[in-house]
Amino acid sequence: MPQPEAALADAEIAVLWTDRADRPEPREPLTGDDRADLVVVGGGFTGLWAAILAKQQRPELDVLLLEAHRLGHGGSGRNGGFLSESLTHGLAHGALHWPAELDRLVALGRENLLAIEKFVQDEDIDADLRLCGKTAVATEPHEVAELSEEAELYREHGMTARFLGAGGVRADVNSPTYRAGVRLPEAGGLVDPARLTWGLADAAHRLGVRIHETSPVRGLRERGGQLRLRTPRGLIRAGSALLGTNAFRAPLRTIRRRVLPIWDYVLVTEPLSAQQWAELGWRDGQGITDSANRFHYYRPTPDGRILWGGYDAVYYFGGRTAPALARHDAAHRQLVRNFFRTFPQLAGIRFTHRWGGAIDSTTRFTPLIGRTGRTAYAVGYTGLGVAASRFGAQTALDLLWDEDTERTRLELVRREPPPFPPEPLRWPLVQLTRRALARADENAGRRGRWLRYLDRHGLGLGS
Repeated sequence: MPQPEAALADAEIAVLWTDRADRPEPREPLTGDDRADLVVVGGGFTGLWAAILAKQQRPELDVLLLEAHRLGHGGSGRNGGFLSESLTHGLAHGALHWPAELDRLVALGRENLLAIEKFVQDEDIDADLRLCGKTAVATEPHEVAELSEEAELYREHGMTARFLGAGGVRADVNSPTYRAGVRLPEAGGLVDPARLTWGLADAAHRLGVRIHETSPVRGLRERGGQLRLRTPRGLIRAGSALLGTNAFRAPLRTIRRRVLPIWDYVLVTEPLSAQQWAELGWRDGQGITDSANRFHYYRPTPDGRILWGGYDAVYYFGGRTAPALARHDAAHRQLVRNFFRTFPQLAGIRFTHRWGGAIDSTTRFTPLIGRTGRTAYAVGYTGLGVAASRFGAQTALDLLWDEDTERTRLELVRREPPPFPPEPLRWPLVQLTRRALARADENAGRRGRWLRYLDRHGLGLGS
């Protein structure tokens, strides 16, 4: 097996999606005091969708969007670009937690995904959006039966699911590690997340949204029926606010208690040759995930590379999100070893980019969507927010505007995920859970006492 150090020798600590010459110039920061009807905090997918939807539904509103860094600085600009139709972190997870409303959740998720596709087409956003579905693979014997059950669950809920044995899945994508797979041609797709971010920002601007980058919100208070948001350069008075702060520190305690910044690490290869692609197969160019607790996700990029991420979920004491943590040599080396174990025919290929970033996880793996006073929020997508962020933004607006909708009546929305324990207890419990997940992977999937306890209470740790 190739040595990780050699394969990573030329890899930059940079995000492939934003490491390009045509990245838009930053928008001016907000200076001085200001007023707005609605202030959106966060320039990722949730914030951009919230601003767009607010202006589409109430054009008379003065909408101001503030991003602390650059648009897409967080998870929106550095994720794998997987578009999932699921609002419940997968169909099986939805069946476990919300069986009575699962059919409606499935329908809402599919409607949400199609609405994104239509908006991208209507606005002529060049984001390489492809609804090509995905494939889930089993690499261990105990995962084969689980995948077969998953395929049946998808079929029960009206979606095409083709269960493939080892020969069938390897004929599609050639890896000696595959024991079985489920091809889900209607389950989401892929997108260039940075180009989607920039396209949404341009669409928001055309609708009249005022956008400022490098404009962090340092404080938020409600006084006399009005919000006051403090920035480094001034004070904003607003009628309402919507927070889409992802894994970063939010100005509301209820969010900080329920959202855990879990770090995920990613590699991208150099472009593959035509012969290498021929050896792999992968004719549909779909995204792939494996079925372990410490799972990988991977996909082709528009310029012929492979993006490879996942495996371990890393938590830093105190929920740190400092940019320096994007470099994690041990995690990147482990990803290299796992990559070549999956695709040994690519021995000798090198990686050009590597990075890491925080994912906003909740104990239930599904979003935290709510409202307090004149402030609504939608965070906590646990790695599946590229598409679900639009649903979260719309639902948060419903709550903010006191609208009784099908979305606001969902138990998924009404019942908030339980909070994580505070530090200093949080860090050791997360490490205990990470070790337990690793042992389960090494022990044919058998979940130990700690994981069974978390299962009984509907709690977990994921990315």
